[in-house]
Amino acid sequence: MSLSFSFLSHLECPRCHALSSADTPAHLCACGSPLLARYDLDAVQAHLSKEMVRSREPSLWRYHELLPVRSAGHVVTLGEGMTPLLALQRVGLELGIKHLFVKDESALPTGSFKARGAAVGVSRAKELGATVLAMPTNGNAGGAWSAYTARAGIDAVIIMPEAAPSITRKECAISGAKLFLVHGLISDAGAIVSRAIKVYHWYDASTLKEPYRIEGKKTMGYEIAEQFQWDVPDVILCPTGGGVGIIGMYKAFRELQRIGWIGERLPRLVAVQASGCDPIVQAWQEGKFKSQFKQASNTIAFGINVPKALGDFLVLDAVRSTTGCAISVSDDELLHAQTLLASREGLFACPEGAATLAAAKKLREANWLKEDERVVLLNTGTGLKYPDTVHVDVPLLQPEDNVL
Repeated sequence: MSLSFSFLSHLECPRCHALSSADTPAHLCACGSPLLARYDLDAVQAHLSKEMVRSREPSLWRYHELLPVRSAGHVVTLGEGMTPLLALQRVGLELGIKHLFVKDESALPTGSFKARGAAVGVSRAKELGATVLAMPTNGNAGGAWSAYTARAGIDAVIIMPEAAPSITRKECAISGAKLFLVHGLISDAGAIVSRAIKVYHWYDASTLKEPYRIEGKKTMGYEIAEQFQWDVPDVILCPTGGGVGIIGMYKAFRELQRIGWIGERLPRLVAVQASGCDPIVQAWQEGKFKSQFKQASNTIAFGINVPKALGDFLVLDAVRSTTGCAISVSDDELLHAQTLLASREGLFACPEGAATLAAAKKLREANWLKEDERVVLLNTGTGLKYPDTVHVDVPLLQPEDNVL
């Protein structure tokens, strides 16, 4: 094992600050909080430079010193990372935001940003000796973790709501995962997974119940900083269900500050939810530090239909610590934004990603976003995985027709 491949040090509870070893399988702290991976950042600062990173392959593993996999031999990869940062000039002009960008995660393996968490989470699970992992999912995470466990030679048990997009079911099935559907929400799937893990002692890959999915997701923050030449944008809008993306990016920016690669200014982080499932938005508006379970939650943006996030307090801390905000948009607003992105910019975004554009529109109208600010939307996946969001009435021609 090369020490320089990872400078992983230990695990820390962000709530009670208890420390634990990173070299045995670990899930939640005794206090019930998620655990976060910590690194020897002094050693990283002394060992690693921006120039070294720039010379490496364009994948998230270019930041391997700040990732938890200790040995390169345990890396499970499908070529994930370094997704495009695209300027949205036409849409930006319409919204009155001169410097509007999208970080387009649809280019990742399995078509969503879940590939980041799966790549790092599965790699670390393999390194720790896991042979079977289990998780609940709204769809995309299940598809991603199924693909990466197949590549790693690990068995996967996936439970998702029966209303999840059918394409994600097929992803899990063709990758060889043992798939179950539940009549209910992701919270119901999670309860079943928790009971099964106690019986079968599988590796728990549920959102934030292992410390390493977030380490994959945080690389979005590293990439955004690098793509802006280490001068971070003013605002990043992130679709928020379980909240791993926004928690991870906040962690990434704090780590970059600590090693001296970015300045004191951080992007204002915006948690975007659907009005049919917005527990974190409600908690932020009420000045609370955790959310309440959202009864009867429902949204076409299925990936953010999470009625209660385990890491809600971490999302709220990331938003408040960066003077960001939390905002919800309706299904009609996000579907309109999805059409706008496709028709103006050629980007078929997933409904969750489109929600960030709808949110940016509302925040610009309220003057919370300024005309000259650099604003990044996070498109978390491809709209091709949600064909039911688009309804088309197509004229039928006869072979002899020659006039359109």
